[in-house]
Amino acid sequence: MQVVVPFSAAEPKTRLAGVLAPDERRAFALAMLRDVLDAVRATGRGPTVLATEPVDVDAPVTVDPRPLTPAVNDVLDDDPTAVVMADLALATPTALERLFDADGDVVLAPGRGGGTNALVARHPGFRVDYHGASYLDHRTAASDVGATVTTVDSHRLATDVDERGDLAEVLLHADGRARDWLVDAGFSLSVTDGRVEAARE
Repeated sequence: MQVVVPFSAAEPKTRLAGVLAPDERRAFALAMLRDVLDAVRATGRGPTVLATEPVDVDAPVTVDPRPLTPAVNDVLDDDPTAVVMADLALATPTALERLFDADGDVVLAPGRGGGTNALVARHPGFRVDYHGASYLDHRTAASDVGATVTTVDSHRLATDVDERGDLAEVLLHADGRARDWLVDAGFSLSVTDGRVEAARE
């Protein structure tokens, strides 16, 4: 099974603009990407990065400047394909093995906001559509081509890092480059009004 990790290299993590400068967002995004690649490799599989422009990582890189949906659809073929997003900083080999080993023509790991953070496509007629509530759209797309669907309920795969509030999850639950980057950049956990947040010194 091929494993593809899409990565937006030009302007990564724009929703973190209020807390990270552009060069910091790129460095943090690269740290998360490298963590995901490490987690995939630890399952015994070799990932390929599908990037919008060249990126310096220890993995093969395919450059495709198009939006996510057409770029991913072009790498789906008759062989089983896993697509794992590059901002899953909490992903572990165990969580990914659950995804890769799950039965079903289409296996979906939904994100917290209705997106699709990772999937496995084993049906040749299935195609992705990452706009809007893509988890629901992918269930419909699978049904339309007669594909069986399995959902993997995983906190680690459901947590993609897009907003400032997500940084606390990295500090709480991750132990890789992304967490180290945040700590080195001056972030730490702060408890206010019973809630845990990431604060910067």
